[in-house]
Amino acid sequence: MRWLDHRKSVPQSLRGAVVALGNFDGFHQGHQAVVGEAIAWARAEGRPSIVATFDPHPVRHFKPDVAPFRLTTLEQRQELFLAAGATAMLVFHFDGDLAGTTAEDFVRVLLHERIGAAGVVTGEDFTFGKARGGNRAVLESLGAECGIEARAVAPVLDEGEPVSSSRIRAALQRGDCSTATRLLTRPFAIRGIVQHGDKLGRTIGYPTANLPLESYLRPRYGIYAVTGRVLATGQELKGAASVGIRPMFDPPKELLEPYFFDFDGDLYGQEIEVGFHRFLRPEAKFDSLEELQAQMAKDCDEARRVLS
Repeated sequence: MRWLDHRKSVPQSLRGAVVALGNFDGFHQGHQAVVGEAIAWARAEGRPSIVATFDPHPVRHFKPDVAPFRLTTLEQRQELFLAAGATAMLVFHFDGDLAGTTAEDFVRVLLHERIGAAGVVTGEDFTFGKARGGNRAVLESLGAECGIEARAVAPVLDEGEPVSSSRIRAALQRGDCSTATRLLTRPFAIRGIVQHGDKLGRTIGYPTANLPLESYLRPRYGIYAVTGRVLATGQELKGAASVGIRPMFDPPKELLEPYFFDFDGDLYGQEIEVGFHRFLRPEAKFDSLEELQAQMAKDCDEARRVLS
């Protein structure tokens, strides 16, 4: 899949594309509807399809100190867009220049001149341009002047409420993996490079793969039934994972620590993805390592049952 930069002109072979325009963090049911409409439209007219996303998230630009909240990395989004059938991903690099771009220039300069879009698909509530000066009506009006047709997709409803990234974040923060999975259409997954730690897990019989949480939303701290995927090989794993600050050990350190069943390979330096399937219990501090070991055995038995 081609990876495009909004600061450069799109190659001639991709001009005349239908562009799905949004943030698409999480690529949930609602996002899938917008992208699906763009891909279907492009295929019907024999055009390429481009999914345009923003990175960093505009919220991060305007509120740099806000707590981590991302549901997906750019790399994860690229894989999801490719699996959906898109031709290319275009990244709007959100900085001061882009934040100061008027709605008119966004359409005339970026969508028309630089990208060469023939059509654009957004959600009904999509806003763009300086001070959110552009909306669905503005996009349709300015687009018509540039030969760009605009379409908007209605929100996808789940239990009577629109599917949204904020609903998914709230579900994960309360440990509700089933709701998050339903809205995303797959388990929430954190991806990272396995790093060396203090290796305490292996001394008590549960060697873990240590992953930093980086810009991801912090799900509720605790123990989860998880699956793992080694990106280089595609190997699928099952396990139990702790996410939190490790209250049994000093100093506190925020980590995702999956323990994979029936696995004795070396994952150091490898990129893995950990999917969250069910919250098992909050993290806790035990009076002894023996009590911790006994509880971990129970956690693993429950995770095996859940994942079976």
